Amino acid sequence: MRHATLRQLKVFETVARRLSFSRAAEELHLSQPAVSTQIRQLENHAGVPLFEQLGKKIYLTQAGETMLKHCRLIINQFREAEEAMDVFKGVSSGTLNVGVNSAADYFFPHILAEFKNQVEQAKIQLTVVNRDSLVQKLSDNEIDLIIMCRPPHEIEVIAEKFAPHPYVIIARPDHPLANKKNIALEELFDYPFITRETGSDTRDAISEKFKDQVTNLDIALAVQSTETIKQAVRSGMGLAFISAFNINLEIELNHLTILDVAGFPAMRHWYIIYRKEKLLPPITQAFIGFLHERGATLINDFTPLKRANVVTDLFLENSLSVSETF
Repeated sequence: MRHATLRQLKVFETVARRLSFSRAAEELHLSQPAVSTQIRQLENHAGVPLFEQLGKKIYLTQAGETMLKHCRLIINQFREAEEAMDVFKGVSSGTLNVGVNSAADYFFPHILAEFKNQVEQAKIQLTVVNRDSLVQKLSDNEIDLIIMCRPPHEIEVIAEKFAPHPYVIIARPDHPLANKKNIALEELFDYPFITRETGSDTRDAISEKFKDQVTNLDIALAVQSTETIKQAVRSGMGLAFISAFNINLEIELNHLTILDVAGFPAMRHWYIIYRKEKLLPPITQAFIGFLHERGATLINDFTPLKRANVVTDLFLENSLSVSETF
């Protein structure tokens, strides 16, 4: 193994994670023969097969499973060494490595673009995955910073509140409740709901808002895609409890409408989350400061509420404690 290269280890980790030479090649922007060559060379250095093929699928061998554990440790050590050197280079030369969940990817590129205007030389690596994957990547030190609404308890983190996150009830514009004012929660129980899967931030927000009455909701469909939820509501399948940031275009085009429900919008918050013991590069520290200074205002631009300024007012009134350890 003494002649193995970091490049070979990175290629191996990608193939092992994707369990596909073609998908690994696509992710790494390499040709499939180039990926195969790197794996073959690493196997020659190891002296044992790292993959086996059964039918059309490839699997890690026992040796491959062990190699993967050591491989990730080595890659992370190199990454931490680079980050440690970035501390001495200053803000403009670092890489901002940040992850968000699917609810944030509607507005987060706008925030990154504004930050990039301030720090033109900064490199940005953005990961958009579900909540569980974000927490795992933070735990594995693959991401420096994550943005989500529900801080994880699986690992020890610092969570800093920086912006409001309103949830609303949406329907088709011709729904019986569409033009009604101050709708009682109980009236919603007469209609089916389309929602995200159990364990998602949205389902957690539903439970928090409806509390003991959540069992009265008629959940007709639970899916992993916010886009599928919107299309299901448009087709007349029912109502949906959804992040206000996800429906800008549909509201503008009058494809969906926000119901006037008593006690809504349901207010949660966006958190900046990072490992407690993490040595954050200057670029990441600068971005955290940027989010605290301008995040709420920039995010509020993407909230399709008629009284959007109320969202920021509510946030400012309830944001005295911005840093918590979980």
